[in-house]
Amino acid sequence: GSQALASQAFSFGQGTFEFVVSFFIMLYLLFFFLRDGAELARKVRTAIPLEEHHKRRLQLKFNRVVRATVKGNLLVAITQGALGGAIFWFLDIPSALLWAVLMAFLSLLPAVGAGIVWVPVAVYFLLSGMIWQGVVLALFGVFVIGLVDNVLRPILVGKDTRMPDYMILISTLGGLAVFGLNGFVIGPLIAALFMSSWALFIETKPKVQLP
Repeated sequence: GSQALASQAFSFGQGTFEFVVSFFIMLYLLFFFLRDGAELARKVRTAIPLEEHHKRRLQLKFNRVVRATVKGNLLVAITQGALGGAIFWFLDIPSALLWAVLMAFLSLLPAVGAGIVWVPVAVYFLLSGMIWQGVVLALFGVFVIGLVDNVLRPILVGKDTRMPDYMILISTLGGLAVFGLNGFVIGPLIAALFMSSWALFIETKPKVQLP
């Protein structure tokens, strides 16, 4: 028991130290990005070996995807958290506001979602004999909270990024698997830039005249 406790304490301390170091590195870099960001962006844009209207097109795509992904995912998370908190309050579950915030945070992870909170509660209700509460929570979670993600995310993200729904889902899951929590922005961004670059390549590729 003492060995397990010591290993957990060491892991917690190591994780806390890494978080503090990463946080201060982020603040340090943020200062220079805010001060020199415009100049760095100009140099990067100048170094890209493309025509000016192609550079402008890629830059607009980059800005559109980042804005749409962040806005869409945050709105979906807030909506799911609010719905989850409302049903918890209706069923008189203690600390409904706390669970709402937790579900909103977990909703940022498409593979997990708010179900990691409401599913155990519904199972507990059913096993404890509170049948109608468990059934109501399960139905509400599946057909309301769960469908919000499937309905709103493609509309909010796909409408602005102009990407298919399946591409948004695959790129988000792939980004989370490779980059962690930041992948919900990086994944769709990489997919959108790849598709834009591919479209530019097709447009600029010289057509071969067949005999």
